[in-house]
Amino acid sequence: METIKMKINGLEVEVPAGSTILEAAEIAGVRIPTLCYMKDINAIGACRMCVVEVKGARSNPAACLQVVSEGMEVQTNTPALRESRKKTMELLLSNHRLDCLGCVRSGNCEFQQLSQEYGCDPEKYAPPTPLKPDIDDSAIHLVRDNSKCILCRRCVAVCKANQHVAVIGANERGFKTHIGSAFDLPLNQTSCVNCGQCIAVCPTGALTERDDTEKVWKALADPTKHVIVGPAPSVRAQLGECFGLPIGTNVEGKLIAALRRLGFDRVFDVDHAADVTIMEEGTELLDRLQNGGKLPMITSCSPGWIKFCEHYYPEFIPNLSTCKSPQGMFGALCKTYYAEKSGIDPKDIVVVSIMPCTAKKFEASRPELSENGLPDIDVSLTTRELARMIRRAGIEFEKLPDEQCDPLLGIASGAGHIFGATGGVMEAALRTVYEKVTGETLEKVDFHAVRGVEAIKEAEYDLNGVKVRVAVTSGLENASKLLDMVKSGEKSYEFIEVMACPGGCVNGGGQPIQPGYIRNFVDLRKERAAALYSEDAGMQLRKSHENPEVKAIYDEYLGAPNSHKAHEILHTHYTERGVFKGLYQKP
Repeated sequence: METIKMKINGLEVEVPAGSTILEAAEIAGVRIPTLCYMKDINAIGACRMCVVEVKGARSNPAACLQVVSEGMEVQTNTPALRESRKKTMELLLSNHRLDCLGCVRSGNCEFQQLSQEYGCDPEKYAPPTPLKPDIDDSAIHLVRDNSKCILCRRCVAVCKANQHVAVIGANERGFKTHIGSAFDLPLNQTSCVNCGQCIAVCPTGALTERDDTEKVWKALADPTKHVIVGPAPSVRAQLGECFGLPIGTNVEGKLIAALRRLGFDRVFDVDHAADVTIMEEGTELLDRLQNGGKLPMITSCSPGWIKFCEHYYPEFIPNLSTCKSPQGMFGALCKTYYAEKSGIDPKDIVVVSIMPCTAKKFEASRPELSENGLPDIDVSLTTRELARMIRRAGIEFEKLPDEQCDPLLGIASGAGHIFGATGGVMEAALRTVYEKVTGETLEKVDFHAVRGVEAIKEAEYDLNGVKVRVAVTSGLENASKLLDMVKSGEKSYEFIEVMACPGGCVNGGGQPIQPGYIRNFVDLRKERAAALYSEDAGMQLRKSHENPEVKAIYDEYLGAPNSHKAHEILHTHYTERGVFKGLYQKP
């Protein structure tokens, strides 16, 4: 690799040729402040916070755009630069509603942090009339308050570059510029897929998930309700970040302990339902392979992906697995199998899921995900919402002992755990499908070809003479490219896994928010996924079909995977929406 030598703040450093000043400074251990920059998707130099002084230059360049050269001398922290950044911040503050005490992002807001670091006076350029909230709360998964927006355009970039949908952008010009949908339509009247990636990159409180915690508090306080909770596979690998633990720390035991102390009647595991999903999905794939069903079969675990397919690629709806997601199966089993075993009226059961994903809020509202008039999931909370509940309850998370889930729906295999990483669903399915087809024991259960964060991963496996070509992708822009290749005939597969969020659920829109200076230089997807793969590697139970509780469900209740009863409870259907059809209403 070609390198160059340069100086940053008087110290000589050697960096890869082609690096920007921002990247070079990171290598040198110097953090240059940014607000608009997002690696690979938003390098526009608009916020002017990252300007630096370059010896011999006529003007101060933006560090996120300026490529370094041999012998370049850069200063990042002169009095003039500090004063410039302070003034920039104070001007931005003049058009920012100062609601820090009541803002959900207070204490984890990049804008607030920089204001404090540069000693800004928020009232210096304050308008004569205080700003009022400018809210769009039409969507089921998020709330946008443009009175807190600083026009960094991160949300616009991620919606277009990573997620393909591009339903938001900068409207009007000059002082009237604001972020919104085309024609300033409410967000619920667009083809937004609810992924929440815009929330995850917002540096302020302009975008937040819809907070449904009060619904859960109310249920927990109702003595007539039996309240069940289940966390998704990836939550255990991210929740710790909300309490200052290192990225990728597995806090499964403390998570379970915290949920019990919040007052839930049963703490189960959605990873268990992930194992059930593999039983149903794997059997469905085998049926399609053997009986001429629609191929390629495409996974249906990611609700953001499903809605994207309904809006943008409805011709692939027949290719979707009819299986409900693990969240849907979890709720359905709680209100059928568990209710019957426990002698509880399903109408008295409230099922709460803890998800990495804001799209799960929309999925929970789907009328197709219900049984006997009851929704499978009553409330879906994000990882962030759960963290707020834990704090509000006064629970000292770091001091909690490690506990285990309740039996019946609480045991999961390693295959269920890795659902949270891109390629995890595919790998879990292959472990089971291989043994079902060949009748042989799979000694090496790691399918490394489908792991990792590459845009599109491909592999081919021989299942007792049957060639199965598979593909894995995450991020809807990548999904669009893959589907276009399948449509054109350029690519041909039997099985495809799609996750809406880049890297899978570990990078979901409901996960802990990390500031730009972390997101830009740490691969959150890799670090978080490592915790799930590590848990899987350390387990004896690593195949979904060997889960004893899953075996009991089929022996005692469902009969067999893809049976008539299993289809009634665990399968669903999807609907063509079009870009402006099939709109949903505010709950």
